[in-house]
Amino acid sequence: MPSGLTTVRTVADLRAQLAPWRKAGDSIALVPTMGALHAGHLSLVTLAKSKADRVVVSIFVNPIQFGPREDFSTYPRDEAGDIEKLGKAGADLVFAPDASEMYPRDFSTKVSIGDLTEDLCGANRPNHFDGVTTVVTKLLLQCAPDMAIFGEKDYQQLLVIKHLVRDLNIPAEILGGEIVREKDGLALSSRNAYLSPSERKTAPTLHQTISEVAASLARGEGADAACVAGRFKLEAAGFRVDYVAVRDPDTLKPLSGPVKRARVLAAAYLGKTRLIDNVPVPPTSR
Repeated sequence: MPSGLTTVRTVADLRAQLAPWRKAGDSIALVPTMGALHAGHLSLVTLAKSKADRVVVSIFVNPIQFGPREDFSTYPRDEAGDIEKLGKAGADLVFAPDASEMYPRDFSTKVSIGDLTEDLCGANRPNHFDGVTTVVTKLLLQCAPDMAIFGEKDYQQLLVIKHLVRDLNIPAEILGGEIVREKDGLALSSRNAYLSPSERKTAPTLHQTISEVAASLARGEGADAACVAGRFKLEAAGFRVDYVAVRDPDTLKPLSGPVKRARVLAAAYLGKTRLIDNVPVPPTSR
């Protein structure tokens, strides 16, 4: 294990590690993850280090955010490799609880947010966001960080968590980290490991397509027509499309017609792998 990096597995031990840091006046940032760490996760650690004195990274594959036919049992796991990467990245503490620590046998509480979770990924993955908001609430209360860092690849999740913290008056600032991509544009994701070699060659089409949708919007094309064109291109490339959508970047409300400020979001299956991505609409020159 890298020198200086401690791993704790219980809430009591987590709080015991954090107490002297707080007493010393150190600020604390939390980076929640499900492990199988890649450069995107590590960029969040780097961002956290630039904002806070101490960085805590949680590793927990959260069972309650997976549907019954989803990939909980096969989700990539490499705790030893993750801890080695975090040590090199300069994290201060790893919190790696097991499911019984997070969800005792009589656990029966659910944190649920309406509106923002009812569309896009929420419509295609029922109960997913209830699992996310429940575990994030627990992590924020267990760690009580000054801030928590989430990736913008999961853009809907980022807005949901910001809404959660605001509604429940949780005293933590929520920050988004930029999407990290492969050279061909594919957003980094732990699930990219599921892609076959031929699917991996096709996968960058997702980012190319939503970038083209965003460019069309910047030129003044209507949102509905741009989304239809994007969906058609993805289906022609072999994707099974959940959605291609143009939304308000703050509320995720649907937009139609010409838009000046928006986010293009998409989710689609390539074989058995569900990929998500999003891009902002570039400023218009009109």
